[in-house]
Amino acid sequence: MTAWLSRLERQRLLMALLGFMVGMEFLENGMFVFASSHIIGGIDAAPREFAQVQAAYAVGSMLMIVMQQWLSRHFGYRRYLAGAIALFMAGALASSQAQGLGSMTIARLVQGVGGGALFTSGRVLVPLLFAPPQRPRALKYFMVAIFGVGMVAPVLAAALVEHIGWRWIFLSILPLAALALAGVWTLLPDGAGRGGQPVRWAAGPLVLFALAIVCVQWSLSEARYELFSHPARLALAVVVGAGLLLAFLHHQWRHDEPLLRLRELHHPVYLAGLGLYFLYYFLANFSNYLFPVYAERSLGLPLATTGWLTTFSAAVSLCGAWLYIRHGSRITHKRALMAAGAIALAGSAWFFASLPPGAPQTALWIGLAAKGLFGVMMVLPVAGLTFRGLGEERFAHGYQSKNLMRQMAGSFSTAVAAIALQDRQFATYGDLAARVQAGQPGATAWLDGLQAAFGARGLDARAAHGAALAEMHRVVDQQSLLMACDDLFRALAVLALAVALVVLVQRRLK
Repeated sequence: MTAWLSRLERQRLLMALLGFMVGMEFLENGMFVFASSHIIGGIDAAPREFAQVQAAYAVGSMLMIVMQQWLSRHFGYRRYLAGAIALFMAGALASSQAQGLGSMTIARLVQGVGGGALFTSGRVLVPLLFAPPQRPRALKYFMVAIFGVGMVAPVLAAALVEHIGWRWIFLSILPLAALALAGVWTLLPDGAGRGGQPVRWAAGPLVLFALAIVCVQWSLSEARYELFSHPARLALAVVVGAGLLLAFLHHQWRHDEPLLRLRELHHPVYLAGLGLYFLYYFLANFSNYLFPVYAERSLGLPLATTGWLTTFSAAVSLCGAWLYIRHGSRITHKRALMAAGAIALAGSAWFFASLPPGAPQTALWIGLAAKGLFGVMMVLPVAGLTFRGLGEERFAHGYQSKNLMRQMAGSFSTAVAAIALQDRQFATYGDLAARVQAGQPGATAWLDGLQAAFGARGLDARAAHGAALAEMHRVVDQQSLLMACDDLFRALAVLALAVALVVLVQRRLK
């Protein structure tokens, strides 16, 4: 069929395929994160147990990212990506049929191995498949797909969970993955990425990396639970994981044919960009973890409404990305734009922290708009500047390391946000509960009023008192969570301002 296409049509389809392939993985992950509380209930797992499911995908993804250069050189990107998408589909199908924690963990590990190939490969293939004049258009397809998916995922996840069920979070991605698989097999040149020196397979460094990331990822996913109950065990896991990771990096630095070509990536511009990438992913994942908790559990908004609000913020990001694609080349001072993005996130976080408990959902739009601008204003300039010092010959290695750091930063920031939120909620809950139990006239009168209302509905005195106490505890829990979210939004605002200062002070990316 592709023989009937002109060269220009084939190139356009290839550009669309790369964006579609990456967007598909982002869509599935976005839906999974948004619907995670409902998936927890579906497999009858506790939040603590479910952390290992999230860690399994990250571990599988990082393993595949590390093996990318080996596999692509040996098989070529056509066969490599076809196999990865097939694994991604198998993991999604197994996830949809999972009945418990163990089967879901294995399924997400397999899905992570497949999904880990897509983002890095899609971006690396742009300079590999297209001549310099065609690359800006290919990157437009790539960026629009990524930001567009962020707009669709929350509202689609909410609709699937409410009307069909949580299993369709995984089943709905299968037709898209099948289309991507067909496109990869039909459109990608057979020899793309293959060649060079024969691959010398070695299990040792891969096993060392696997052990390191399992320890590190377990530490990050369990930190919110282990920090207070078993701090020594958590500290041991962190030390072991960090030691194994350092041993792996040392081995790669000295090895003649490493998985990660670290010695080729010491360019100061690249290292500065990698640092700013880390700060961006930390702030973005922290904010993305906090807002749904704030909207759904603290403000009591329905799941569908939370999905539409998140979609609105992503729509702002998409519009901002489109404007940057068209006019970004005219901006000579990228550093000021990156700092303005961090300041926008600081303003958004402070705005949310300042809203009263009964604020209408429309009041959230201003903060969500500023939150949506943050990603565009900070990450797109960083993406455009970071790799310019590496050259085409080292770009693939640089992007491979960048995406490993992305996975680590995402896990680390989510763990920090979860620990801080839990700690603050415990503190505020204890304070509020002490005030209520102290017999203050206002609290006593409110409890008596609730008891009378339940009694008017036909409950006897004992049942009405129990229902009133349960409602009081629910309100105290909700208010303590709201206060904890407000505290974390203020902390996020301070962190974002600090990042803005770092951006302005550094001199490598301008």
